[in-house]
Amino acid sequence: MASYNNETVQKLLKAFMEFRKISWHNKKIAGYNPSEFKVLVTIQREANEKKTEMKISEISQFLQVTPPTITQIINVLEKDGLVERTIDPDDRRAVKIKLTPEGLKVTAKARLAFSETFLGLIDFLGEEESEQLANLLSKVQQYFNQQSHNQEGR
Repeated sequence: MASYNNETVQKLLKAFMEFRKISWHNKKIAGYNPSEFKVLVTIQREANEKKTEMKISEISQFLQVTPPTITQIINVLEKDGLVERTIDPDDRRAVKIKLTPEGLKVTAKARLAFSETFLGLIDFLGEEESEQLANLLSKVQQYFNQQSHNQEGR
């Protein structure tokens, strides 16, 4: 492993700790928390691509969270009138989830707000630095995934 001066290590640590403090990934998007936003977008994407509704198990698999977690989120979204449950005509035991017209509006609004955040970052950094940041973050993810994999193999 290459030898790096302690100053660089400290600078990286500080940057990661400061980045974590801002909790940008926990901020509400158009009034909805990130997990609700992810569920709405997942349902919308499936509807747009395959013209179909989704089962809770499918949403759970796609987002890699447990079905009970998705059920809780769906309950909130249903109460807010953004999704509705329907019985699958081919399998009466299965329940399908789809966005309501209000859910479609809210999802579009949330997606726009989410995109505007990153467009603002691109305006702030510039196109070239934004591209560099995206590449560097991908490399950081690869590094930590590799570290995690190496530690599991011990």
